[in-house]
Amino acid sequence: MKIITFIALTLFASTAASAKITSRYTDLDDQKCKTLELDEEGGGSYKGECAGVGGYRLHVLEGDLRQSINVIAPGGKEHQLRLWEHFGAFSAVGPKAEWRLKGKAPFALIFRFNVSENPEDASKTTSYLIVAKVSPSLACVTEIIKPSRNQNEEARRAADRSATVPCKIAE
Repeated sequence: MKIITFIALTLFASTAASAKITSRYTDLDDQKCKTLELDEEGGGSYKGECAGVGGYRLHVLEGDLRQSINVIAPGGKEHQLRLWEHFGAFSAVGPKAEWRLKGKAPFALIFRFNVSENPEDASKTTSYLIVAKVSPSLACVTEIIKPSRNQNEEARRAADRSATVPCKIAE
């Protein structure tokens, strides 16, 4: 009987420890998010609130044609990703956010970030994938994935290990 109990406990513990990692997607499009602030004067500014998962929300920010995202934790704490510290050029977030979850708990965020790196032609953009780790006490960029044939898979691998990676400091 003790052996059966031991085996059952071992199987339960290994299943719980290796909870399946899944993805859920939410919208970042300003047409599908709630506008909190909008100023169309000068360079203009925008702050919108977008739905997240697991009690998280996202604020999409824009000023001087540059965008960034803040992660709002379930308790209301706001974490700034400060994308404009990583990229000085005009920029825009993509239309979707991919949340990586263990069970029902989000632990990472992936989203597209389009940057106009050519000062001669702002319409030519480079499309990066931003990876951020998220928790109630911290959210920060851990990886910036450059365009490649396997960019999406690389971003998911980076997201899945993000809890053990330090926050990326702007160069």
